[in-house]
Amino acid sequence: MNTARIEIDQDIQPLSEFRKHAADFIDRIKKQKRPLILTQHGKSAAVLVDVSEYQRMIDKIDLMEELIEAERQIARGEVVSHDEAKKRIINNLSKWK
Repeated sequence: MNTARIEIDQDIQPLSEFRKHAADFIDRIKKQKRPLILTQHGKSAAVLVDVSEYQRMIDKIDLMEELIEAERQIARGEVVSHDEAKKRIINNLSKWK
């Protein structure tokens, strides 16, 4: 589930070059699933990422945040036993019948 590694000689481009060949760069991003780093005045300015890769990154961040919150809840003692969880689930399901 790793994002493709950046190829420094190909994936870092000046904004002026991107302007000239925008469609080609976007096609490459879609096909290779590698981000494109744009520079402006010799400094990094923006990163272009394939939409599906962006969504995957957002989903991964969301999951990591949920895991961090779960660990915090465990540390605070906000846990229930397996039997209690099962009882709550059965109780909630019976309300839908």
